[in-house]
Amino acid sequence: MMMANSLFYAFLAFMVVMYFTPGPNNIMLMSSGLTYGFRRTIPHIVGIVLGFAFMVAAVGLGLGTVFLAYPILQTILKYAGAAYLIYLAAVIAFAGPAKPGDADVRGPMTFWGAAMFQWINAKGWVIVIGTITAYAAIARFPVNIAIQTLISLLVGTVSTVVWAFFGTALRPVLTSERLVRAFNIVMALLLLASLYPVFMDA
Repeated sequence: MMMANSLFYAFLAFMVVMYFTPGPNNIMLMSSGLTYGFRRTIPHIVGIVLGFAFMVAAVGLGLGTVFLAYPILQTILKYAGAAYLIYLAAVIAFAGPAKPGDADVRGPMTFWGAAMFQWINAKGWVIVIGTITAYAAIARFPVNIAIQTLISLLVGTVSTVVWAFFGTALRPVLTSERLVRAFNIVMALLLLASLYPVFMDA
């Protein structure tokens, strides 16, 4: 029991660090909070939280064996995710502040877009693999998967809300369109920088 407790707290610390540190999801949430406000970013938040928790559960319950049997699928997902992140970085870099009454065609990321993005998110796969492999002994199967999924939901909710609020809190500070565009360009560059591990593993 003492070992299980220590492993649980280690897993919790792992999730907090991985969720709260900058990554594609957090960078996009902060940019969305600044550009569109917190309320319009809520579907993006919910998509990340539920999409990633589902990914943890699915991989933990056996889908991961498919990727072990067919490693080419991991390679395809990796580079598809990299291409999509480059596209998102370009979209964010050219995004200006949303104006009241402005018919913004793109808008913030949708629930389904955010949920599906988790499957091609390189950092997301790092978290999932670490969760399922390093902390599998947190409890007996399948209770361990249920615990890991629940922790993912809880920590993910807090993290995504904090990052989106952080972006929204910058709205009164970054009042000019030029400042918003400069901020989004910086976020786009950080998003591109998050691809470094992908290409280093090539």
